[in-house]
Amino acid sequence: MEEVKLMKGNEAIAHAAIRYGVDGYFGYPITPQSEVLETLAELKPWETTGMTVLQAESEVAAINMVYGGAATGRAVMTSSSSPGVSLKQEGISYLAASELPALIVNVMRGGPGLGTIQPSQSDYFQATKGGGHGDYHLIVLAPATVQEMADFVALGFDLAFKYRTPAMILADGVVGQMMEKVVLPEQRRRRTDEELRQQCPWAACGKDHRGHRNVVTSLELDSAKMEVNNLRFQRTYAEIQKNEVRYQEYYTEDAEYLIVAFGSVARICLKAIEEAREKGVKIGLIRPITLWPFPTTRIAELAKQVKGILTVELNAGQMIEDVRLAVEGSVPVRHFGRMGGIVPNPGEVLTALTEHFSLTI
Repeated sequence: MEEVKLMKGNEAIAHAAIRYGVDGYFGYPITPQSEVLETLAELKPWETTGMTVLQAESEVAAINMVYGGAATGRAVMTSSSSPGVSLKQEGISYLAASELPALIVNVMRGGPGLGTIQPSQSDYFQATKGGGHGDYHLIVLAPATVQEMADFVALGFDLAFKYRTPAMILADGVVGQMMEKVVLPEQRRRRTDEELRQQCPWAACGKDHRGHRNVVTSLELDSAKMEVNNLRFQRTYAEIQKNEVRYQEYYTEDAEYLIVAFGSVARICLKAIEEAREKGVKIGLIRPITLWPFPTTRIAELAKQVKGILTVELNAGQMIEDVRLAVEGSVPVRHFGRMGGIVPNPGEVLTALTEHFSLTI
């Protein structure tokens, strides 16, 4: 029987982590994602599944604990909000360079700096362009519902282990804080030590029966070998781009104009589109689910049929750069966004469409 509960998006992350069989969570409280750690502390999974839950002394300490846990092949994760994720960037780069699977949850708030505790989508660049130093990518999942907050925990870990690279759930503060019904996943058991050694032969788990010890490091002083490493990373990213693009479309079959939006903003845009269609204006929506890899090819295809594209974001215009790269100037691309924690309503989206494309709605 399905177990349906009413909970916040942040709470759904915590419940899903326990049910996935996560081995360790290392975090630090910061609004608007503190409920992840608070819920884990309340549920006490160390008594039921053996999951380690630890509030570190800082965000830097938390991500380095994730680095250590991931190096042993364990399913480990952390969560934070925008300024906290900024502090984690060096550790995230180390994870990517060491080819370690891990899950990072970022429930975005407005910035730059400490900014506001209200919702934002202004970490798009930080998540999709690497954020830290070096040529690397994260798999970035953008939930729009509480159900997806729960579902993307398993998806994020599965993809991270499949490609041996960190994954991020990039949620805006609206999705983290709002309450909806969610179907919780089945409880998985944690892997045994023997299963872990078989599934993660690269892990640093002490010496094997031959006396061999795996060493996990991001350091390579030989430039030629470091280039070989980087070329291997790029082959992995190319495979992810080929196989793991995810998105949803609404009303695109006959659309004359297209909106591109992710997270909670996509829900607002869908309402605006329905109002526009009631008045005979054919607007469509594509919602990227993976912000990286980005649905470049599909957006390019849709650009051939529409007269204009509007990106709607809780920022000054970040995803618009990837949309413009996708369409290569074949159609006008405009941006509408709110900042500082202000969430637009459907009427504002319709107004932006009329202003940018001289429509009558």
